[in-house]
Amino acid sequence: MTNKRSAAMAFTSLLIESLAFSPSSCLHIGHQLRPLLGSTTSLSVSPSANLDTKSTSDDDHDDVVPWWKEFQLKDAELPTSVLSHFPILTDTKFDADGQLTTTDTSSNTVDTNPVKRLIYLDSAATSQKPIQVTKAIDDYYHKYNSNVHRGAHSLSREATSLYESARDKVSTFINANNRNEVIFTSGATEAINLVASSLSCPIGFCQANNWMCLKEGDEIIITESEHHSNIVPWQLAAQKSGAVLKYVPVSHDGKFDLDTFGELLSPNTKLVSVQHVSNVMGCINPISSIVELVREKSPAMIFLDACQSVPHTVVDVQSLGVDFIAASGHKMCGPTGIGFLWGKEALLNRMAPYMGGGEMIDQVYMDHSTYALSPARFEAGTPPIAQAVGLGAAIDYLDGIGMERIHKYELELGQYLHRRLEEVKGVTVMGPPVGTDRAALCAFVCEGVHPSDLSTFLDGEGVAIRAGHHCCQPLHRALGYSHSARASLYFYNTKEDVDEFVRALEETLKFFRSLDGGVDLDDEQEDDGFVPLF
Repeated sequence: MTNKRSAAMAFTSLLIESLAFSPSSCLHIGHQLRPLLGSTTSLSVSPSANLDTKSTSDDDHDDVVPWWKEFQLKDAELPTSVLSHFPILTDTKFDADGQLTTTDTSSNTVDTNPVKRLIYLDSAATSQKPIQVTKAIDDYYHKYNSNVHRGAHSLSREATSLYESARDKVSTFINANNRNEVIFTSGATEAINLVASSLSCPIGFCQANNWMCLKEGDEIIITESEHHSNIVPWQLAAQKSGAVLKYVPVSHDGKFDLDTFGELLSPNTKLVSVQHVSNVMGCINPISSIVELVREKSPAMIFLDACQSVPHTVVDVQSLGVDFIAASGHKMCGPTGIGFLWGKEALLNRMAPYMGGGEMIDQVYMDHSTYALSPARFEAGTPPIAQAVGLGAAIDYLDGIGMERIHKYELELGQYLHRRLEEVKGVTVMGPPVGTDRAALCAFVCEGVHPSDLSTFLDGEGVAIRAGHHCCQPLHRALGYSHSARASLYFYNTKEDVDEFVRALEETLKFFRSLDGGVDLDDEQEDDGFVPLF
């Protein structure tokens, strides 16, 4: 990037072309063009970022070896031992222009362009799938495909066995009391909606069947940091039932405010729904303290969104002491379209059906119906059989590695990622400070660069991160941001993945600062007239 003006002009040309197919670019096009028009107005995405105290270069002190070059992970062999199970991670390559490359086996020509490997840092959105999982799904379709339950033929019996075996695996994986407490859903979103919808059924219908329901004056408590799927269903439930929805405000370090939570609890509190781990802040909520307060001050049931914990650590529902949890299969090496709701059996059998149809009934008459017990009551219609088989294979795979081993590895790698990001100039990491136990993910904002543009440039380097509000608009709004970028890890990520990401991030930020004659932050003097492109 020796010719900064030429680079800026080239990027501007590319930007204009990209608008033809990139609607999201229109969100900040005005900021993109300002420096080219000579504007003196600068955009600060993160007013709290301290640009003067962080390093962007290895050679700030030529005689000192950066700490991270000598740092070694205690279980570095874990990712190397599993990478061959994830062809997408080993085989995906990008050319010099950042485009996905394909291997043409029919051609004798050799591509001499530089090749970049995929660095996948978006597992909080969805994990990659090992060949053991995709093979199990293929085997189901190629060898056992049939509808489950009530079929007398061999294929149906085999399909039923595979499907119900997956339920047993989930039950054991989370230490449920029994298999009847596990309900297959399309994902965690449907699991939360199932409970919210059931509890907000018409009060007369529920009372006639001795089912639980929310009513006017009841209270639901959530937090401001929740994923939208743990906010909107409860808003709908409150609107339908007349219940009151309350929330615990988010703090800048992600620490759960137990004092405020305790003040919100009352005898009218009928349900508390919180996340186990934040998909933005990375903070781990103090579930034991939350449960203790709820049991002491209210009769409320406790729902736990465990999407970001079940794939990464040991989750024991009996030890947690909650009443419901939800998780998604696609975040734990399983396929999309499958997740589960766990609930205490006695509570599930006191809940109204979620959907009507086959399988969920006991007897059907023309003027009324009676309903099956859990789990059948909540699994109307043909279930996601192949997806359940895939989820079962994913659990086998994770068990084979060991959830405790995965947790320990990710804890160390996540702390390494956090510390390295904290040392990049212009970057503010959201959530608990360095040294605090947190999930292996970091959402962050960069001075003067929109997260979407940052992620687009990193994608050109083969680095896949997420940008946006991560389905947490209230959280971002409370912290003073509209969007953030997020890098999230899993057990198949390596130290080298983090190092390459940070290198690409630093180079990208340097590029943006150099545009329109701006001065790199490594320079000693300051350019007060610098106007960021974004």
